[in-house]
Amino acid sequence: MDIKERMKSLIDKLNEAARAYYSDEKEIMTNLEYDTLYDELVSMEKESGITLSGSPTQRVGYEVISELPKVRHASPMKSLDKTKDIEALKSFLGNEKGMLSWKLDGLTVVLTYEGGVLTQAATRGNGEVGEVITSNARVFEGVPVKIPFESRLVVRGEALISYRNFERINEALPPDEQYKNPRNLVSGSVRQLDSRIASSRRVHVMVYTFIEADTDMSRFEDSKEQELLWLKSLGFDTVPYRMADAGTLAEAEKAFTDQVASFAYPVDGLVLTMDSISRSRALGSTAKFPRDSMAFKWQDEQALTILREVEWSPSRTGLINPVAIFDPVELEGTTVKRASLHNVSMIRELKLGIGDQISVYKANMIIPQLAENLTGSDNLPIPETCPRCGGRTEILSREDVQVLVCTNPSCPAKSLKAMEHFVSRSGMNIEGLSEATIERMSDMGWLDSFADLYRLKDHRAEMEQMEGFGPRSCDKIFAAIEATRKTELYRLLAGIGIPGIGTASARILADAAGQDLSVLQNAEEAWFSAIEGIGPVMASDIYRFFHQEDNVRMIEDLMQYLTIIPSENEEAEKPFSGMTFVITGSLEHFANRDELKEQLISLGAKVAGSVSKNTTYLINNDAASGSSKNKKARELGIPILTEESLLKMINH
Repeated sequence: MDIKERMKSLIDKLNEAARAYYSDEKEIMTNLEYDTLYDELVSMEKESGITLSGSPTQRVGYEVISELPKVRHASPMKSLDKTKDIEALKSFLGNEKGMLSWKLDGLTVVLTYEGGVLTQAATRGNGEVGEVITSNARVFEGVPVKIPFESRLVVRGEALISYRNFERINEALPPDEQYKNPRNLVSGSVRQLDSRIASSRRVHVMVYTFIEADTDMSRFEDSKEQELLWLKSLGFDTVPYRMADAGTLAEAEKAFTDQVASFAYPVDGLVLTMDSISRSRALGSTAKFPRDSMAFKWQDEQALTILREVEWSPSRTGLINPVAIFDPVELEGTTVKRASLHNVSMIRELKLGIGDQISVYKANMIIPQLAENLTGSDNLPIPETCPRCGGRTEILSREDVQVLVCTNPSCPAKSLKAMEHFVSRSGMNIEGLSEATIERMSDMGWLDSFADLYRLKDHRAEMEQMEGFGPRSCDKIFAAIEATRKTELYRLLAGIGIPGIGTASARILADAAGQDLSVLQNAEEAWFSAIEGIGPVMASDIYRFFHQEDNVRMIEDLMQYLTIIPSENEEAEKPFSGMTFVITGSLEHFANRDELKEQLISLGAKVAGSVSKNTTYLINNDAASGSSKNKKARELGIPILTEESLLKMINH
């Protein structure tokens, strides 16, 4: 392959990764992989003197393709040039004084204030055109709605979700809807149709500069540090920083590096900015980079080790997740001996085998990952039986990724994970029962079924003797359990593990049954198929669930302790009552279709899986597409709504 062909290949790969990262909130390659390919492309462009069209080295961000209202930024946002060499960073700074701060790994936002009031918020978008997110920004933590400054002010910051909240939110979601990292979660959260969702996810904004301020600039004494201190005095949360010169830069960098593991929010490096405002203006910028700032990305410390074992861990859904176990190595100041392999596809791509020499690193200095396999023996056996129950396993393809599943419906691992889901926010919402607590109680023989939760008081004396427990802890757990004895039917249906049934589908089932569980228990498969929003495959799964002997006994046992109560506002007239919606295509305002279904159902609508004469609206952000559902809607004269149009209907 000649150099030009290699450059084309690199551009295609990098642009595909950028499209997934910025537009679809997906991550198809690691930061390490992206940086390695990007650096190779930069080197080739310098060597050849050629820059091909579409090269990511010449473009900032990615094309804005969502249907959110758009706004053109008054000042285009450029990317930062970067280095992994501290000496290069010192050379860049020269004799200047600089501010070193976190390179926050979230979603860049621009906030505009007029007369002391937040009037507009927008995402970075492609650097020139962003998406308007004002209603959500008003509930972000760290964003004051009013400030003690009456003139125009435009600031730039980063929207973030902490690791702790990322884990909390993911735990409440079904496994197939969980987010891969906090950056993906915050990107979806700021685009929510309902600002309550953004608020509940505790999106936090840290401001790091202002773009425009109608004030006497002499007040800042030619110092960006003074600008940042002023923003902090107005009520903004500002990015942590350290002042440094070339002589103290390495010390400042180390101070940040030592804090990476304990910092609450995700970061992917540091940013060095010259402190002098006048110097920054004099330097100006290139077509892509400002000349007064540079990003410092840590050299991903890699270590060679030997793969000793692959541990296979079953989950509630039957997925068996592989984890690499290797000889311990020191990385970023800690000992590492395990790393997730995610799925069968990754194992095969890495050509793994026991005893192979592998290279490992910590992504963003936190998450252990395998970088490459130097041996490539490609002979790792995939288990034919489940490591927990001995049941038969099967390799399935899910969205072009191969995964291993346990086919035994009675697998104990599934039971443990099923219990965790039952008590989660997506189920019965019983607080105080962590994964570790459930596992300990299961090991004691106290929790073999859902109904055992309501018999847990029988073991109170023993519980109070357990490490970490006492009368108060027990009181809280029992009170949380007791609070769920009267429950809405959809919560029960969402919690007991019916295949394919999340919160939105559970509401559909509960409404179709008139909030009567016995209707579902006695219904024929054809009855489920006739429910709008329940397809034939799902209908078959639901029917089988309610007719499996184990499930019949489980529900009968559980209902000794539960009373079904009407859903909140069930009888109230709702704005979308009598309407039927069909959803197709990708979404921007909502993280997934289940969230959109939940919103529509809460407003009184029904959600169907296919377009028919009974459909009121088809929701599709690509209203002009030639999809089969669009064609059917046009044939029947059914209006096609974008999410933005739907938002206007809801807020009308």
